[in-house]
Amino acid sequence: AYGDVDESAAVELVHYAVDAGLNFLDSSDFYGWGHNEELIGKALKGRRDKVVLASKFGIVKTDSGVGEDGRPEYVQMACEASLV
Repeated sequence: AYGDVDESAAVELVHYAVDAGLNFLDSSDFYGWGHNEELIGKALKGRRDKVVLASKFGIVKTDSGVGEDGRPEYVQMACEASLV
């Protein structure tokens, strides 16, 4: 939705923020359809104990665009996927 991402610059930005004392990151499996959570995972490698990480879920792709899914099965799947 936001265009191309310079992944190394994004990881560097997260490192800068954490090193500067930021201790809360908020993400969603909706941001980049999971790419943002993958990027945060890479950026926090070796630094995970320095932040509280929140992840939202429930917005999903559908044949007609975007929908919502709050079923317990999806909640569990989204939580497990955010931990990979």
